Amino acid sequence: MNIAATLKKSIAVSALATMVVFTSSAQNKLDGVLKNLDAQSESYGEIAQTIWKLAEMGYQEEKSAALLQKTLSDAGFTIKKGVAGIPTAFIAEYGSGSPVIGIMGEYDALPGLSQEAVPEKRTAGKAAGHACGHHLFGTASTAAAIAAKEWMTSNNIKGTIRFYGTPAEEGGGAKVYMSREGLFDDVDVALHWHPSSQNAASAAAALSNISAKFRFYGVSAHAAGAPERGRSSLDGIEAMNNMINLMREHIPQETRIHYVITDGGKAPNVVPDFAEVYYYARHNRRDVVKSIFERIVKAAEGAALGTGTTMDYEIVNGVYELLPNLTLQKVVHDNLTQVGGIEYTAEEKSFADKIAISLGQESADLEKAKNVQPYKETARAYGSTDVGDVSFVVPTVGFGTATWVPGTSAHSWQAVAAGGTSIGNKGMMIAAKTLALTAINLFQDPDLVKKAKAEFLERRGADFKYIPLLGDRKPALDYRN
Repeated sequence: MNIAATLKKSIAVSALATMVVFTSSAQNKLDGVLKNLDAQSESYGEIAQTIWKLAEMGYQEEKSAALLQKTLSDAGFTIKKGVAGIPTAFIAEYGSGSPVIGIMGEYDALPGLSQEAVPEKRTAGKAAGHACGHHLFGTASTAAAIAAKEWMTSNNIKGTIRFYGTPAEEGGGAKVYMSREGLFDDVDVALHWHPSSQNAASAAAALSNISAKFRFYGVSAHAAGAPERGRSSLDGIEAMNNMINLMREHIPQETRIHYVITDGGKAPNVVPDFAEVYYYARHNRRDVVKSIFERIVKAAEGAALGTGTTMDYEIVNGVYELLPNLTLQKVVHDNLTQVGGIEYTAEEKSFADKIAISLGQESADLEKAKNVQPYKETARAYGSTDVGDVSFVVPTVGFGTATWVPGTSAHSWQAVAAGGTSIGNKGMMIAAKTLALTAINLFQDPDLVKKAKAEFLERRGADFKYIPLLGDRKPALDYRN
């Protein structure tokens, strides 16, 4: 071998050695991020359980939002409170310049789902409960934002990490107002996650949704002594509901329509002069939802005409379907796989088996908590989320982790119960680690961000213009009252 060839080989070997050292150093730093999160898991668990106990409903999450704000502020983030005209919405930011990586966090509870952290149904005597695990959602996202910030500081990384405190996901649509205000316009990538009964980072889907309260006004009278003088607002609602239920045969089968009568009168012997019904209409395409909602309005108008009452309605919320981004989804799946699932202790397994029995199972399938589900690029939607609107403004990606006993449905007392235990805390930290690793990937790899943006623009369409389904109404801050 001549001198030139020997020198060339020496340089190549040296470069390879340098690359191995660099890769090893980079991996060590990532391992350090995960170890730091493990070291802080107890304190983050305490934050999550404090929010679980508060169980504040949409736009009422004053204490929950304040706790997350303080946690982020203490970690060096600058806080902007009351954004988009919403007192409990906020932005926490660290750094400056590009890329801007956003992490969303929720913290609202659901009404009527109070539950103690025990494996049998036992009402806790509160107005609401965290049946969708948003106490874990907001806390894990906070932990991830802080972990990413600490990594940026220790490695002199330029860019911006931004936490979005997004209240009232359960029907209040804060992210829609925040998107409408342009608060996501300068974000390069937005990250989110959601509590679940398994670990999965496949491409997700969500239904577009329009919700509204229909209010009927009639004439009071004695229901027995002078019924002919009365015009029942409740009759108006019942006529409307009957027409909507007949309409179900003649709408696309993927449509979902559901309602609850929130005020049907106060006494049987009084013809009610006011009644209210709260409707949701869903489909996987927002244009179909709009057409379905128009038919619901027509039914309400017909019901009022037929019962001699009057009617008005208020659109409470309207959200887009979810726009997937497979470029980002594969990265998140790889990170979730690297982090892995959770192992139950004997005590947790005993708790889980009792929950499983309440679900009609013999025992809990803990493999779904331990393992990560295979990656899939298609998904069927059942629920809705205001993350959908964000996904049409900026490349967005999410995933789920096993914070509940496998087989548990969201919006159930079983979800509330597990979310108030170490089972919920463990799944939460899996999410925090996955979010942190993904944010770091995005800071490290500008090409990844470019590819995600290119896919985003192709899927969304060149001529797209964001127009919220809820129009120009102000935030429905009192929708839970």
